[in-house]
Amino acid sequence: MSQALIDAIPRPALLVDPAGRLAMANAAARRMFGDAIAGRHDITALRQPILLDAIEKALRENVSTEARYLTTEAQKDVTMLAHCSPVDRREGVLVLFEDRTDVEEAEQIRRDFVANVSHELKTPLTALMGFVETLQGAAKDDPASRNRFLSIMQKEAGRMNRLVGDLLSLSRVEANARVRPTTVVDLASIAKGVVGSLAPLAAEGQVEVATEGLEDEFPLPGDGDQLAQVITNLMENAIKYSGAGKSVTISLTKDADNPMMLGEAAILTVADTGEGIDPIHIPRLTERFYRIDSHRSRELGGTGLGLAIVKHIISRHRGRLRVESEPGQGSKFSVILPTSL
Repeated sequence: MSQALIDAIPRPALLVDPAGRLAMANAAARRMFGDAIAGRHDITALRQPILLDAIEKALRENVSTEARYLTTEAQKDVTMLAHCSPVDRREGVLVLFEDRTDVEEAEQIRRDFVANVSHELKTPLTALMGFVETLQGAAKDDPASRNRFLSIMQKEAGRMNRLVGDLLSLSRVEANARVRPTTVVDLASIAKGVVGSLAPLAAEGQVEVATEGLEDEFPLPGDGDQLAQVITNLMENAIKYSGAGKSVTISLTKDADNPMMLGEAAILTVADTGEGIDPIHIPRLTERFYRIDSHRSRELGGTGLGLAIVKHIISRHRGRLRVESEPGQGSKFSVILPTSL
């Protein structure tokens, strides 16, 4: 095999001769292992036993083998799949590296997602099954216990219903993630509608809601239902987690030259005077099922998916979400959206 031929391979490639030395390496392999890789023995150059065993088997038995190769690149873990294919007994084995990092990460995300959903559903289901069994037995003829258990069962069923609803919303948003909305909607009108619909929740929680900049029309391209969902999720969180006696302010302003949007942008902000968020949590707030206080979130009816849905909707609109908060200083969530396509 010529050097020109191995250089033409777009992925990192090494030719290991029958003696176990790296006879050739293309440019991608030299970037991965260093310029001095050629001529070294595979044991000292590659070092990982699983890969070395795969190469040795390919040399000894003249069969194709595969092995995982783990490395780091720019301080990030990288997973490679090494394909070891015999060329012939005189030239040795061609080792071709395929980057499988994205596939591995996607698979891990899928596993974590399934595990989280299973856990979130299992808890209320277990409670429901326990109460049903109790109602069929000991509490069958006890009206007071029956009413109390039915109330808890209704709460747990509602929790499962909210979770399923949020999962469906997340699925719909992800399905349209690459389709940018083109319909012009009035963001101010949408925000006023959400504020009106959440007035009973604010009154129940003894939270004062103020509005700024919602008086005039504010047209921009967007999906009205999804933008209403963004504002609803942010407002509900602010009202629920602020606590009695606190205030929430929703404001809408225009930035004529926003650096994030590279032009004019709408900035919708939901700010509260609650207890605030420790900065260590902010980078993970939009992760699925991430909760700062799991017990409190569940008690208040949270599913752990609200901000993940918000992030995906804003991303679909080519916007940005900015979170500012400190313990004891309240929180401010800003949605930055382009005002034109």
